[in-house]
Amino acid sequence: MVRTEIRRPSCLFKRGFENKDKSSIVLKSGYFISFEGGEGSGKSTQINHLAKHLRKKGFDVLVTREPGGTLGAESIRYVLLNTYIQIQSYEPTMEAILFSAARADHVDKLIIPALKAGNIVLCDRFIDSTRVYQGILHKLPRGYISLLEKITVDQTIPDLTFILDLRAKRALARVHARQKKSWHKPDRFEKASLNVQENRRQAFLKIAKMEPNRCFVIDATRSINMIADEIADISDRKISERNMQ
Repeated sequence: MVRTEIRRPSCLFKRGFENKDKSSIVLKSGYFISFEGGEGSGKSTQINHLAKHLRKKGFDVLVTREPGGTLGAESIRYVLLNTYIQIQSYEPTMEAILFSAARADHVDKLIIPALKAGNIVLCDRFIDSTRVYQGILHKLPRGYISLLEKITVDQTIPDLTFILDLRAKRALARVHARQKKSWHKPDRFEKASLNVQENRRQAFLKIAKMEPNRCFVIDATRSINMIADEIADISDRKISERNMQ
């Protein structure tokens, strides 16, 4: 497969551009995009739309998730989320350490190699979920969460983060509808009360306010295509800006 380096981002990111010769576009240092939000906010759907959009332009795209992505991380995911395991809740410190252990394996074995290869990485949840679920809501000290981040990810921070924003009541209605259609058994986090779900939403919005250059809040009440178009436009612009640095 022929690999080409981006030299004219303004051309590549013109709306509707398609890479006709099917060659891969390799970014010098890769590009890392994470998707955050509460349960039922539509992250997985939008990740798939953005992956399709970027691949059409010629980028190599890795789609992954947290906890998970590697064999070791997926094993920890099973322990953390599986409702058949007779643990209703973990002590906050233990939960944060388990998520961080999964992330360390994920970053070392999958994300860093993909970025070094010049790929775009799309990840369903990353450090902001730990900051919200284990940090802000479970009241673990920010310094403790920062130390775990330093150990597990160091400099591997998302270049761009989309926070899909949806009121908890509407988001939970989506979760329940999905469960009926697919016989999906809710995990521990999906079972949380409406009040807890809304608190998570507010915590994500707080992070977005603190880091406006990285985090973009996306109104998830709109149609799938409208949301996908906004995310694609922002991604195109930010990737183009990075390449011109």
